[in-house]
Amino acid sequence: MTTPSQSNRPPSLASVLAAFGAVYFIWGSTYLGIRFAIETMPPFTMAAIRFLSAGAILFGVSLWQGCGLPPWIHWRSALIVGVLLLVSGNGFLTWAEQFVPSGVAALIVATVPLWMVLLDTLRPGGSRPGIAIILGLVFGLVGIAVLIGPGNLGGEPVDVIGALVICVAALSWAVGSIYQRNAPQSTSTLQNVGMQMLLGGAFLAVGGYLLGERMDPSQVSTRSAWALVYLSLLGGVVSYSAYVWLLKVSTPAKVSTYAYVNPVVAVLLGWALGGEVLSPRVFLASVTVVGAVVLLTVSRKQAPPTAAQTRSLSTSSGERAA
Repeated sequence: MTTPSQSNRPPSLASVLAAFGAVYFIWGSTYLGIRFAIETMPPFTMAAIRFLSAGAILFGVSLWQGCGLPPWIHWRSALIVGVLLLVSGNGFLTWAEQFVPSGVAALIVATVPLWMVLLDTLRPGGSRPGIAIILGLVFGLVGIAVLIGPGNLGGEPVDVIGALVICVAALSWAVGSIYQRNAPQSTSTLQNVGMQMLLGGAFLAVGGYLLGERMDPSQVSTRSAWALVYLSLLGGVVSYSAYVWLLKVSTPAKVSTYAYVNPVVAVLLGWALGGEVLSPRVFLASVTVVGAVVLLTVSRKQAPPTAAQTRSLSTSSGERAA
């Protein structure tokens, strides 16, 4: 049994660095992992297996910790959030990575804070953005324009349909993140995310079947199989557990730095391991989008977060659409 002095003991620097490494590197690598997984597996079916397996583990852990079975109203919230975040969010992203390089996909997904600010500004009674936020919005839009603009910007042009689908995925992720700020949910973050993954994974499986996806295990390559394991266990369970732990021992401002580290990791891994071209277009878009995310993130941290916003950070960022 842990004594009070042990429970209050600050975490070691090594454990904090390891947790940040997991959040930075593993989450940033999931974009390339998705690309490898769907080389020989249909996208929606692969995503369904990934989230059903990870969700079962997280939900099981929450029950083992004594959370108990959640009431219907919590399942309803998890269903809505799971569809917005994991079906139209991650599912669309996974489908689009058949046509869009993983690094480019990560850069587009990194604009989720941009969509959240826009939605908050446009809603009735929404907050008026300051100069820094306006600059962040402009930089983010410029970054997307650079990515999907004409080919003479340098490098091969990006598939426009695939890029637009990822934009829809990022917008859906933003809507789901905003919705769940005030949605009735369990006090256990692990249980909330486990429920979202289970329900989102079920809808992905049904959607894949209705779209005609059929997975033949004999046709799945070793690389795709290991990528799926990596996405489910490390990308879902391990890194998410590290993220939840960091929220308890660090500050939300420090933990949220993953938002602009992940796309950089994804671009570099796509170039180093996936053979993706690090063209002038991608480099310029990387600088612009990451700069926009930094501006938006820092500006939004100026005011103390409400309890609902803190809960949203801990429940909506577990998979970040990847």
